[in-house]
Amino acid sequence: MIQIREVTAKKDLKTFVHFPNVLYKDNPYYVPQIEKMDRDTLTPEKNHAFEVCEGKYWLACNVRGEVLGRVAGIINHRYNEKTGEKTCRFGFVDFVDDVEVFKALMATVIQYAKEKGMDTLSGPMGFLEFDAAGILVEGFDQLPTPYGKYNAPYYEKHFVDMGFTKEVDFVEYRILVPEVIPERYERMSQLVAVKNDLHQAPFRNKAELGPYLDGVFRCLNNAYSKLHGFSELTPGQCDDLKKQFLSNINVDYVSIILDANEEVIGNEEVIGFGVALPSLAKAMQKAKGKLFPTGWMHILKALKKNDTIDLLLIAIDEKYKNKGVNAMIFHKFAQGITKNGIKYIESTRELEDNTSVQNLWHYLEHHLTKRARTYKKHIG
Repeated sequence: MIQIREVTAKKDLKTFVHFPNVLYKDNPYYVPQIEKMDRDTLTPEKNHAFEVCEGKYWLACNVRGEVLGRVAGIINHRYNEKTGEKTCRFGFVDFVDDVEVFKALMATVIQYAKEKGMDTLSGPMGFLEFDAAGILVEGFDQLPTPYGKYNAPYYEKHFVDMGFTKEVDFVEYRILVPEVIPERYERMSQLVAVKNDLHQAPFRNKAELGPYLDGVFRCLNNAYSKLHGFSELTPGQCDDLKKQFLSNINVDYVSIILDANEEVIGNEEVIGFGVALPSLAKAMQKAKGKLFPTGWMHILKALKKNDTIDLLLIAIDEKYKNKGVNAMIFHKFAQGITKNGIKYIESTRELEDNTSVQNLWHYLEHHLTKRARTYKKHIG
């Protein structure tokens, strides 16, 4: 008999966050998330996403109290208002290979969604676009980036058997960096800059990034406004993202594109940007979900010395779409790649039809390595 227990106490929240680290303890392709960060994400007082979202979390247990699965039900009111939908998201879903456990978890989310007046279930998704989305359906023998969760192959069958249908697919590529990056990237970057009166923002360190960040987030809200699952970021959510990523930033892998009107440092003229980070996947495996006592050392080492970077974000203002600004962003990355001896680039999950980003490595050897999928189910 499967028992469902709502997460209300801190002890249960710790169990909820820790469960996948138990489920995949011996899996060589699983990358544990930092548990403290996941707990903060799920705590209203520590996550500004709750300004526009609400949610509940549940554990599935057997009669002995052993945890067999987990799931979250999330309603992003801002996204629903933008789209006119009545959608409840499900996320943070993990479970043993048992159909009764899966059905019990999803039935609980469906009941919650109906109580809230929702008519559609969608996921796996998080509160925001920047939370991991989708279940892995291809690439089970590949090490994921920290921004794309690993799951066992049996997840897909359970969703399909319960009547869920594909909503969108996300893909990931592994790009091999050649010994000499083709000159065409530099030439294209220069042509685009001259033709559109654009230039790279001049910064030498993280402190000098600060004055541009508000402009970066305005650009992001503009560029991502029509993407699946995205709702405009509030100032508080922007502050959360700054805290989450700024400490790990290497300015060699940051590009901020400004238009010609930018004569002094300011925020109004950011028309595009890109951010990559040194890969933390192997370091997070060694950390095993904990920053202390030694997890932080593995992460710091990976940030300083690495042969792989993860492409995290690329956004371009709607007015400059399809004008080649991607080339300027990638050219800045290429300088850092050459400087630091990077051999591989991992693209994080991107919509399968996002050809503007995929064209960045059109002239480089690249392979589609992973595919993740979100599902939907009408429940009204």
